[in-house]
Formats: sequence, structure tokens, C-alpha cells
Amino acid sequence: MLHLMYITKRPEVAIIAEQAGIDWIFVDMEFIGKDSRQGGLDTVKNHHTVEDVAIIKKAVKKAEVLVRINPIHDAIDNYFSSEDEIEAIIKAGADIIMLPLFKTLEEVRKFIGFVNGRAKTCLLVETPEAALLIDEILEIKGIDMIHLGLNDLHLALGMKFMFELLANGTVDSLSSKIKAKGIPFGFGGVATLTGGAMPGSMIIKEHYRLGSSMVIVSRSFCNTDKITDLQEVRRIFNQGIADIRCLEKEAEDAIKYFSENRDSVIRCVRNIIR
Repeated sequence: MLHLMYITKRPEVAIIAEQAGIDWIFVDMEFIGKDSRQGGLDTVKNHHTVEDVAIIKKAVKKAEVLVRINPIHDAIDNYFSSEDEIEAIIKAGADIIMLPLFKTLEEVRKFIGFVNGRAKTCLLVETPEAALLIDEILEIKGIDMIHLGLNDLHLALGMKFMFELLANGTVDSLSSKIKAKGIPFGFGGVATLTGGAMPGSMIIKEHYRLGSSMVIVSRSFCNTDKITDLQEVRRIFNQGIADIRCLEKEAEDAIKYFSENRDSVIRCVRNIIR
């Protein structure tokens, strides 16, 4: 099944999400340069902290804590450097660390070196430069997983809608290269199965077609800034995650159907040519 991620710094919401079947609670510390890239757009702009990482880690029982750090940087205006930032969140309990907005191989190497095997590493491929360098990136040791960030990537490429990258074959091309290296990957986000600009059911099926293993459950799935009743939050999570898992079973059965037919074709051909 897909690893489902949900962004929150609220422990009470993290517990509800975990109990409903969310696999990774996503603490989002990225803020450097985000307003200038996404200014004026209705996108999630969090500014979570090291303290939030520790609070979420303490709150959850089985879900892993994924932390998106800032792009590789030196110390800025009394805010610590990338190396110190990574050191702090590892001490706070991060299980997975995600590097956003990188453009060079050197940034990836620095990131891997700073983590030094003490947490799982996830690269967020969301710049045209990173997409063009994907073959060289995949040769770097120490990458545990890769997520394709369709929002920033489509903006950088001047596209109108992030799932244009899915329709034009970009996601297919990148994912096939990642999959060939045996590295788990995912892309984009998903709302409810019937909600969002594109129904989530279509997106989930594309994840299965491509062999993806992770997806972000988006803000529009359950916007806890607007929905303040925790019982309603629980209801939305329980129903919504159950719906996703049910659709996944349908997708798994479809994959099995064609795989079993392929095996039957091979056996039949072998019997004929004996």
C-alpha cells in the first residue's frame, strides 16, 4: 500500500491521522525562499520548528515523523545552518528527512553527508535543474527515497496546472529511472477521492500504474485551519483514509489481473514451442 503523509504540527491531529491510517506525519520546516516562489498562490506555507518535531515524535506511537528542512544554506539572520538544522531535528526524533529545492549534485552530497545514516533520506525533486540531473543524482549513495514535487516544478516550468507533468509524460520518465534503481518514490498530493481540481481516485490509480509508494494527503483532504471540531476531523480522516485504502485494493487487483494473464501467456507459449 501507499505510504500516506499528512502535514501537521498539532499533536492532537497527528494522533487522529495516525489512528486513521496515515503512515508518516509530515513536519514542514521549510520557509527560506518559499514566499517568493509561491507568493499569492493558495499553497501551504508552514514554518514549523524543531520543537514541533519533538512534540509530534512524542505524540505518535507507530507513524514515522518526516521533516522537510530548508534548502541547503549557511546560517541566516541567527537561523542555524543546514548542518545544524539537520543535527537538531535528528536529536528531536526525525525518522525521515526531506531535502527540498536542490539544483546541484553538491547539495545532495552535502545533505547525505550531514544526515550520515542517522535518519532516512528523501530528495524532493522540484526544480528543472534537479529533473535534468536525475541520472547523475541516482548514482549518489545514501538516497533512501525520492518524491517528485509537482507544485514547484510546474511553477518553475511555467505550466498552469501541476498535473500537466503527469499528462505530458514527465512523471513517467522520471519515475521509470528512479524505479530502475530500486529507490522508492512518490509524487504530488491527493485530496479526497472525489474532491480536488482532479479527483483523487484518478491520482491514486496513476500511483499504482507507475509503481509509486508514497503520496501526500493534501490540505484540502482535511483543512484543520478551518475544521476545528476534532470529532469532525476524526470522521473525515477515518472515512477518507478508508476510501483510499479500498481504492488501492481495486488497483492492486487490476495489477494482479494483468500480471497473472502475462504469466499465463508465457506458459502457453512455452507449451506450444516444446
